[in-house]
Amino acid sequence: MLRGRDAEISVIDRLLADCRAGRSGSLLITGEPGIGKTALLEHAASAADGLRIVRSTGIESEAHLPFAGLHLLLRPALDGTDALPSPQARALRGAFGLSPAEPGDRMLVGLAVLSLLAEFADGGPVLCLVDDAQWLDRASAEALLFAARRLDAEGIALVIAARPGFAAPGLAQLPLTGLDAPAAAELLAEHAAALSPTDRYRVLAEAQGNPLALLELPAALATDRPVSGQALPMTDAVQAAFLDQVRQLPEPSQHLLLVAAAEDTGDRDVVLRAATALSCRPADLVPAEAAGLIRVDNRTVHFRHPLVRSAVYQSAPVSLRLVVHTALAKALTEPDDADRRAWHHAVVATGPDEQVAAELERTAQRAAARSGYAAASAAYERAAQLTPSGADHSRRLVLAAEAAAEEGAVERMAELAGASTDDPTLTVRAIRVRAAAAFHRSSLRTARELLTEAAALAQADDLALATHLMLDAVHTAWYLGENEIADSADRLVALPLPPDDPLTHVARLLTWVVRTSIGQADPGSLAERIADARRTGFGGPHDTILVGATSLQAAGQDTEAYQVTLELLAQCRDQGWIGRTPPVLVCLARASTFLSRHTDAWDEATQALQIAQELGHRQWIAETSGVLAYLAAVAGDEQRCHSFADEALTAPEPGAPPPGMSWAQWALALLDLGNARWESALTRLTALHTGPVRHQLPGLRSIPDLIEAAARLGRTADAREPLARLTDWAHHAEQPWIDAHVQRCRALLAPDANAAELYETALRSHPDDRQFERARTALLYGEWLRRARRKSEARTQLRSAFETFRRLGAAPWAERARAELDATGDVVPATEDGALAALTPQERKIIRLAARGLSNRDIAAQLFLSPRTVGYHLYKAFPKLGVTARTELAALELADTSP
Repeated sequence: MLRGRDAEISVIDRLLADCRAGRSGSLLITGEPGIGKTALLEHAASAADGLRIVRSTGIESEAHLPFAGLHLLLRPALDGTDALPSPQARALRGAFGLSPAEPGDRMLVGLAVLSLLAEFADGGPVLCLVDDAQWLDRASAEALLFAARRLDAEGIALVIAARPGFAAPGLAQLPLTGLDAPAAAELLAEHAAALSPTDRYRVLAEAQGNPLALLELPAALATDRPVSGQALPMTDAVQAAFLDQVRQLPEPSQHLLLVAAAEDTGDRDVVLRAATALSCRPADLVPAEAAGLIRVDNRTVHFRHPLVRSAVYQSAPVSLRLVVHTALAKALTEPDDADRRAWHHAVVATGPDEQVAAELERTAQRAAARSGYAAASAAYERAAQLTPSGADHSRRLVLAAEAAAEEGAVERMAELAGASTDDPTLTVRAIRVRAAAAFHRSSLRTARELLTEAAALAQADDLALATHLMLDAVHTAWYLGENEIADSADRLVALPLPPDDPLTHVARLLTWVVRTSIGQADPGSLAERIADARRTGFGGPHDTILVGATSLQAAGQDTEAYQVTLELLAQCRDQGWIGRTPPVLVCLARASTFLSRHTDAWDEATQALQIAQELGHRQWIAETSGVLAYLAAVAGDEQRCHSFADEALTAPEPGAPPPGMSWAQWALALLDLGNARWESALTRLTALHTGPVRHQLPGLRSIPDLIEAAARLGRTADAREPLARLTDWAHHAEQPWIDAHVQRCRALLAPDANAAELYETALRSHPDDRQFERARTALLYGEWLRRARRKSEARTQLRSAFETFRRLGAAPWAERARAELDATGDVVPATEDGALAALTPQERKIIRLAARGLSNRDIAAQLFLSPRTVGYHLYKAFPKLGVTARTELAALELADTSP
C-alpha cells in the first residue's frame, strides 16, 4: 500500500483508463532519490490489467552507449520493425546494432520509436515504464521524448520517472515531494514499530517525508550509528544507512558488490568473471542477497535501489575501483562488448594512452554511425584527453565538436571547437562548427565573421567548401543589414569558380537577389540566371537547393520556389532528415502564404516551429514565429498575432536585429490594416521600410500595404519612393502579380478619372493563385466604386472580395467587405463555413492530405505521427463532414479556412 499518494495514484489511474480506451498519454514523475518514483511505477504495473507492459531503466554507466536504454524498452516490440517505413526501419536497426549502421538524422529514430510502439499497440494497449531516466543515454532519451510528444490515439501510456533536472518539455509533469506528517508516521510505524519515541522523532525529522529514508534510517539506528547531532542531508543519510549494511558483509562479498556496481548492466556472468581477479567466488553473492541488498537470477545481478549501487561505488577507494574496471575490461571479451570495454579502459587510464584513445575513437565512430552523436562526442572528447598535444589531439577534439553539432548541443559544440591547431583543414572544420553554434544561438555577427574566416582559409585547398561557407555567410548576413550583405556578396562573387560549376549558377542567382534587394541592381538577366540554376539542380546538395529556393522567393518566383521546396521537403521525408526540415518548411510556408494557401502555410509553419523548438534552434523559432504572426494577422487573431510577433522579436544578440523582425513588423501592420487602424499601420510599415531589415522579403512585399495606409491618411507624398521601388522590382522580376500590385498602388494614388482603368488592369493581372491579394484589389476597387456612386458595379467587386475573404478565413477583411456591401444596400445572407471549419486543427491537416489521395502511412510520415493516430482522426472527422469513405473527400469544399 502506498501511503500519502492518493492524488498521484489517481493521475496514474486516469492515464491507464485512457490507454484502455485507445487514447495515449505520457507522464513524467520527478523527485529526489527515494521519494517514491519507483513505487509509483510499480503501482502502475500492478494496476495495468489488460495492458501489455514494456519497461526500461536508465543505467549510469551506459550513458555513453547510444540507444542502450531504448533497446531495453523496445525489445518485446522489435518483431514489428519490418512493418515500419523503410527509412525508419533502417534507422532503428542501425541504432540497435541489428544491421549495419548508416549515419542519419538523430530524430528519425524517435519517429521510428513512435511507429514501432503504434504497431505493437495494434495487439492491445501498451504501458511503457521508464525508471531513472536521468541516466538514460542522450540518444535514448531524445528519441523517447520525440515519440512521447506525438502520442495521440495509439492506446499507449508512457510513464517516465527521473530525478529533478531531467528536461522533458511537452510532457505532463508530476513532481513528488515528501510524505505529509501523518503518512510518514504511519509508514514508519508499520515498518519500525519497535523504535523508541525518541528514535522515531529523530528518524521522522531526518527523513523529511522521504519514504526510502523512513525505511532505511531505522537500520542505521539499529547498528548504534548516530544519525543526528548535526543533521545530514537526506541522500547522504540514506546512503550512509546502506553502507552500514554493506560493511557488515564479508570482505569478498563487498568486493563482489563493487564489481557489480562498476559494471552495472547487471550481467551476472561478466560480474563473476571479473570478480575472480579479486579472489571472489559465486558463493560470495549469498551474504549480500541474504541482506536484501541485491537480487540474483540466471542472468542478472539487481541492486535493491540505485542508491545501494551508488553508495557501494562511491565509498570504495579509487585504487580499488581502478582494479575493478581493469578486471571488467578483461572480462568483456565478445565483439559486441567493445564499447563497454573501451570505457572501462578509459576510466583506468590516468595519462596519455594511444591504445585506449584509439579504442575510444572506434567506439565514437560506431556511435556516430548509429546516430548516437552525444555518445560519439563524449568518446571523441575522452580520446582527445588521452592523446598528447599534437595533430591527433586536435583532430579528436574537432571530431567531438562535429558530433556535438550533429547532436544539437550548441554550447558543447562551441566549447569543443575552440581548440587550436596548426592544420588548416582542421581549423576550417573547427571554425565551421563554431559558426553553426553561433547561428543557432542567433549570434549572427559572430557566425558571419567565422564563416568568412573559414572560407578564406579553405579557398586554396577546397574551392567548393569555400563557396558553401560563403553561401552560408551571405545567408547569415541577410539577417543583419545591407553593409554586411554587400560585403558577403562581394566575397562570394569574387571566388574563382569555373563558369559551368553548378555552384556558380547558385552564387550568381543569390548575388543578383542580394544586390537588387539593397538597391544595387546587378546587370544581367534574372530569367537567365534562374534558368541556369534550375538546369543544374540548384547546386545539388540540400542546403544549396534551399538557397536556390529562397532566392526564387526573393526574385518573386513564388510558384517555382513552391515546387522546388516541395520536392526538397519530399526528399527530406524520404531520407528521414527530420532535423533539416525546419528551414525547408519555413520556406514552403512562405511560398504557400504568398500563393494564398494559408491553411497549408499554417500547418507547415507550426510543424517547423515544433521541430525547431525540439532542436533548440533559436534562429528558426524566431523566423517561423514571424510567418505565423502574419498568418494570424490575415485571420484577424490579435492574441496569436501579438504572441508570435513577440517571439519573433526576441533579440538574443545585442546590437543585431531580431531574426524574425521583418515578418513580425509586417504582421502587426497587416493586423492594423485589416482593422482600419491606418495610422498605426503606417507607423509600423515606415519603421520596416526605413529600418535595418528593409531588404528582406517583407520589405518589398509590404510596399502595397504601406501605400494603402498612406493613401487612406492622405499622405501621398509618403508613397512616392516606395512605389518607385516596387516599380523597379516589377521591371526586373517580370512577374504579373507584381505588376498587379503596381497598378493597384497607382490606382490608390491616381485622380478619380484614371483610377477605374488602373483597378481593372490590376484585376486582370492578378494570377489565379493569388486569391487573397486579388480580393484585396477587388475590395479597394469596390470601395472606390461606391464612393463614385456606381453601386451596382461596386456590389459585384465587393461580393467577390467578401466570398474570397470568407473562404480564406480572413475575418477582418471579410468584415470590411461586408460593411461596404451594407453601405450599398446589399444584404449579405448568412453563409455556412467551409467543410473544414468543424474540424480540429489536427483533423483538418489529416483530412486535407487524405483528400489528395495519401494513405494513412504517407500522412503519418508527413506529419510525424503514427498511422494509428491518423486513422483515429479520420474516424472522428468523417461524421463531422458527413462522409463515410475517403473517396467522398474529393467532392467536398476543402479550400483554405482560418488557421
